[in-house]
Amino acid sequence: MSSGHKTMTFFVTVILGLILVIVGLTAHWPRWAWAAAAAALLIGAGLALVAGPRRRGPVPPEHALEPDWPIPQAERWEQTVSGIALPSRVDDYDFLFSATVRWCPLDAPADAPHVNAGALAIESVLDRARHITVLQPPHRSSLAQYQLNGALGTMRPDPSCRVEAMAEHVVLRLCETDAERLTKLSAVRKDEDVWEHERNWERNKREYLGKDVLKDTGSAVVWWMARNEDEVERTVNLIGPLAQLTSAANNEDVPEPFQRLVPGSRPEPEPRFADMWSAPHEPPPPYDDEPPGDAGLSGLLNRLMDEAGLAEDAPDRALFARRIANDLDAANAPDAADEIRRRFDTPTPPPASDEPDPDEPDSGEPDVDGPGTGGGPSTGSGSGPENPYIDPDDPPPAPG
Repeated sequence: MSSGHKTMTFFVTVILGLILVIVGLTAHWPRWAWAAAAAALLIGAGLALVAGPRRRGPVPPEHALEPDWPIPQAERWEQTVSGIALPSRVDDYDFLFSATVRWCPLDAPADAPHVNAGALAIESVLDRARHITVLQPPHRSSLAQYQLNGALGTMRPDPSCRVEAMAEHVVLRLCETDAERLTKLSAVRKDEDVWEHERNWERNKREYLGKDVLKDTGSAVVWWMARNEDEVERTVNLIGPLAQLTSAANNEDVPEPFQRLVPGSRPEPEPRFADMWSAPHEPPPPYDDEPPGDAGLSGLLNRLMDEAGLAEDAPDRALFARRIANDLDAANAPDAADEIRRRFDTPTPPPASDEPDPDEPDSGEPDVDGPGTGGGPSTGSGSGPENPYIDPDDPPPAPG
């Protein structure tokens, strides 16, 4: 009995039942009439199901008397290979190939020689795998493994057309030492790239600062104003430091218009004349045209008096030198004072002789002034002429 017949019988039974219910309600059937109608409907539905056509089996009845022949098991040709080195794109870094090789012999002519079908199949699979791995970098072994699984998963004949071969469960890997080397090389290469980028960034920054920002003081001031537009007064105060920074960046001295703006710079005062003797300094080198003895502090004073117009035999020359020596004594520079005294003090005049000079004519007049009142230098407070070689600032000599 088919499922379509059962479905049709069910729908017909339901429709007839509804018709009987409508008729019974309209005609006001008694209770026994309802029971008789329901029994008749069920009996009719059962007879319809029994009388329907029967379903035939998949095997015709005329062939059911013969037994089924056993299906022969298919012959399987396969071999597992492992650890076979295949070249990669980088020399000395080989992949290790492992897989299950399956093959199927092909029809051969009657006079064809016997062959090792398994060896031909393995050679064919390895040749196909080699063409793929030689293009892959060694650190991409996982990607190459999936590519091999797809490329070797199809049965293809070998070059001699004696077998068809394929590979399953392909595994491609690197040996541990090569994997460690590649990891180290990758880390070093990445660090080198980072260092190279940092060096280029630093070089570009130095070039920008040296050739653009710090090219001169004006460029530095404009650069600062561009970054601090609202700080005009502060920018004016920073002109000196920016000028100093620009000069240092270009290995130059601070330009003269900006020297007074550099912090900590003050114009050096002219050295006082007295400080030239007291300050510790190296004696200036002698002029090329001055005598060898005219060097040191005394030589410098000698040149000063020459420039001032004091003649060599002028009495004021020794007086001026003695005053300088006294000032040096007061300034705690006795060595310099002694040097000047040794150079410029006038030697003591020779004592007056009682004998007349034979070259001087005798006037015949007697000496009425007596001793001590002659024309020689007087040591008292008389009215004789003042000795030009005695400094009025020196203390008077002690009474003898």
